[in-house]
Amino acid sequence: MADKASRSGLRYGAPEVLEYVARLHAPHDEALQRAFDAPEGNGMPPIQVGPSEGRLMHLLLCMAGAKRVVEIGALAGYSAIWLARALPEDGRLWSIEREPRHAAVARRNIEGAGLSRRVTVLEGEGLDILPKLEKEGPFDAVFIDADKGSYDRYGRWAAAHLRRGGLLLADNAFLFGQLMEDSAEARAVRRLHEEVGEFFETVCIGTGDGLLMGIRR
Repeated sequence: MADKASRSGLRYGAPEVLEYVARLHAPHDEALQRAFDAPEGNGMPPIQVGPSEGRLMHLLLCMAGAKRVVEIGALAGYSAIWLARALPEDGRLWSIEREPRHAAVARRNIEGAGLSRRVTVLEGEGLDILPKLEKEGPFDAVFIDADKGSYDRYGRWAAAHLRRGGLLLADNAFLFGQLMEDSAEARAVRRLHEEVGEFFETVCIGTGDGLLMGIRR
């Protein structure tokens, strides 16, 4: 039975199926496509969320009425564009990126999308930048997509600084299939999974590498 289910999952999740539904439900305009392609063109790792994950987060922020959002891990600004487009005109997204070169690419892509007034890209380590943002809270959503060894600490920060009903989103919740290994990164991501239930109503969505979602109690 498990083998049959596994084969079915592979069939239903075939690349042509995923491309078809993304094209219909999460289409790219010029700004999104430019940001999505930016890692390859700038020697950056192609590790941003996929189109459907970006669209999902966009819709979740719309449903939550989010206005003040923190993103930990900007890369080329692709996810920031999806998030920022869900915010009202007076909304704010603070996007943290530790690599200055990546931050510069993200700023160009965000500017190209016409979102510079709504998005601030901050350079530095997430754990160093987050305390400086606390005065801007409480926040409506926190998206984690940065160094996996700090996922548990990012989750604790989110629990402390999200409003009631606020959203926690964390990409790579399966840790590239290595979640159950005995590494520092795997232990940190597992701690995030294990701790969030104390403060959030949670689910782990079976996206390509897992998207952990929590609603702050």
